[in-house]
Amino acid sequence: MEYTHVGHLGLVVSRLCLGTMNFGPHTDEAESHTLMDSALAHGINFFDTANVYGRHLGVGATEDIIGRWFAKGSGRRDKVVLATKVYGTMGEWPNEARLSKLAIRKACEASLKRLRTDHIDLYQMHHIDRDAWWDEIWEAFEQLKREGKVLYVGSSNFAGWHIARANEIANWRHSLGLASEQSLYNLTARTIELEVIPAIQEYGMGLIPWSPLSGGLLAGALQKVEQGWRRGQEYMAGEIEDHRDQLVRWEALCDEMGERPADVALAWLLHQPAVTAPIIGPRTEEQLLGCMRALEVKLSDEVLTKLDEIFPGPGGTAPEAYAW
Repeated sequence: MEYTHVGHLGLVVSRLCLGTMNFGPHTDEAESHTLMDSALAHGINFFDTANVYGRHLGVGATEDIIGRWFAKGSGRRDKVVLATKVYGTMGEWPNEARLSKLAIRKACEASLKRLRTDHIDLYQMHHIDRDAWWDEIWEAFEQLKREGKVLYVGSSNFAGWHIARANEIANWRHSLGLASEQSLYNLTARTIELEVIPAIQEYGMGLIPWSPLSGGLLAGALQKVEQGWRRGQEYMAGEIEDHRDQLVRWEALCDEMGERPADVALAWLLHQPAVTAPIIGPRTEEQLLGCMRALEVKLSDEVLTKLDEIFPGPGGTAPEAYAW
């Protein structure tokens, strides 16, 4: 396993982050525990979850699964850099969602209980709350930090200006600010290259891409469908048709390289200088182990240029991408 710092911080994490969204809805508890044990055995120390994951199975279902795994002991909790999220609706009453000071504190206490731990290493805002003032938000997180319940604060799905504003107000308050941003980022979704990535780099943050395979589109979807693949075919049909020309060229390039498309897609993210660790979301141990190959795939400048031709980004950073 390869490791890296989260942005400019001293915090060190694996280059792959284990996403747990499937734990409960698609992967039962026993298999989820096996996946986490296997991840640790292969050096993955960075686990990402959210208080809303598994919600249709019960409030905080995925966090509960992780908490019961931690409770097995053998140093499991100490080995993991644990990231979870706050913002989503956890009940029907007021202040059971979003980012008021009260909501943040209640959500944190509930996550700690479900996760069976005394602290969260990286507590991420799952979305921007346009109705909460930054002084209130930072006061809530600062208090949780003083109490030792949260070590670092991150964001998710923020715009570049949200990141800038959050960090400037944190600086005014003599606080560390945002440690990381978790954004949609893959070869088919490169919008964050305009302003989010420049903001992340300016403030020394880490970038944690979610949906690195574009929901499976970059995992050889075209070839799988042509071979009679059924799983998700109806869901993916429109996406495949919208990107058919690109997918033909993409899968041909991967075939020429002798690599699986999923591994090349992950490797591309690992070659992006701002990226800390893409989130992988395996449903099985076989899928987890398959992701390890991406760490060994080295992309030449020629291949990177071809990928830019197949999946052109926005043209660079703003404003040069659209103006002189």
